[in-house]
Amino acid sequence: MAKKRILVIAGSDSSGGAGLEGDQKVIAAHGCYAMTATTALTAQNTQEVSAIHHVPSDFVEKQIDACINDIGVDVVKIGMLASAKTVDVVASALRRHGSPIVVLDPVMVSTSGAQLLPTDAIVNLRTQMLSLTTILTPNIPEAKLLLENAGLEVPEIKTIDDIVDIAEGLSSLGPQYTLIKGGHLPLTKDGRISTQEADHHTVVDVLYEDVHNTIIYETDYLPSKNTHGTGCSLASALACNITRHNFSNNIHLAVEPAIRYVEAGIRTSSPLGKGNGPINHFHSMTVNLPGKADEDSSLRWRVYRRE
Repeated sequence: MAKKRILVIAGSDSSGGAGLEGDQKVIAAHGCYAMTATTALTAQNTQEVSAIHHVPSDFVEKQIDACINDIGVDVVKIGMLASAKTVDVVASALRRHGSPIVVLDPVMVSTSGAQLLPTDAIVNLRTQMLSLTTILTPNIPEAKLLLENAGLEVPEIKTIDDIVDIAEGLSSLGPQYTLIKGGHLPLTKDGRISTQEADHHTVVDVLYEDVHNTIIYETDYLPSKNTHGTGCSLASALACNITRHNFSNNIHLAVEPAIRYVEAGIRTSSPLGKGNGPINHFHSMTVNLPGKADEDSSLRWRVYRRE
């Protein structure tokens, strides 16, 4: 059986935990074949991004064409696009090649807090990429940035209802599905936003298709600093699950194992570096087979109903 082909268009992480390097590990762990189009080179580690070198946009285009023209592609996973011109080129290439399934992780701010995408690039991302996107996977800061950039209301987040409202706003910008990652805002046991680490209890991810099709995924909060590249890893795991199991029309079935994969990666990670270390990308050589990592998963999900 031929391996499923994932083209990753993203930046390189010299420390290996996120970006192209992290994506390739995730894709290999899922038994898929990774190709890359590098948009930027970063000098970074677990503590900071100290420098970014943008790859010329015309060379990004050549990488995309080289991969698709010869090997073909089943899913395009997009991460850091680095510049407005690169966003233009990637959107044009997707249209030209007949846009396949697109998983867009709108990388704008690194785990260490560095801004990775300038404002003009955010505009182009919003106006050109979202309409081509099968599933958008922002974290909460990125979701807020996109809404602010579009001039839409950004509600103050106090409960899950507010996160759903943000997902609904993003959905109006064009993506078929929106998955908001809630790791930046853990909840208390009673479902409120937690402001004290001692009260962190649950992490909530929200998958939004429309007002009648919204799913809440909940996992136990893990007190770990090894979260570098979790967003990249979730999006790449999602890309693999969609194409391996033909879940393009049942995205929620691809989201569940992707969340479980990242949760296990955090739980089984080893300390590397002095800051936010990477997850364990290879916690199971075959991630879909039952094993200790899956047995220990705290994941539960429910269809959303507003009170």
